Amino acid sequence: MPEHEPWEYSLHIPNDLRAVTVCRRTLRLILTLHGLIRLADVAELLAAELVANAVRHTKGPAALRVRWSGTGTLRIGAWDADPSPPEPPRPFEQAAEAEEGRGLALVRACADVWGWQPLARDGNRGKYVWCEVASPGEASSPAA
Repeated sequence: MPEHEPWEYSLHIPNDLRAVTVCRRTLRLILTLHGLIRLADVAELLAAELVANAVRHTKGPAALRVRWSGTGTLRIGAWDADPSPPEPPRPFEQAAEAEEGRGLALVRACADVWGWQPLARDGNRGKYVWCEVASPGEASSPAA
């Protein structure tokens, strides 16, 4: 499948910290098969933080969603069953020294953009926390 064609994958996971590793490895395989291995390291880090937050801070199931725009943007998101907004990320300098709470600070530091939205899935309410990374050399120029 050529890099310029859009695609999307979803992986439904149980509330189990081992799911973080499953998501990371699955994401690397997806990116490798689509010729996007150059994004794998940062994408794995971002996915691990989003999924870990979903599993640690909620009691229900979760899901990883990965979408390639076909125009150079990779969106990584995690759905969880808790509709409460995520805690705002701390400044990276403070978060780097903390024992916990580094997840969204890392996401904010490594992603081009991130956000969250309330979401319903399969009749359950929850939230979707996402981030985007542009493929090197394919990022669009900022508007003048």
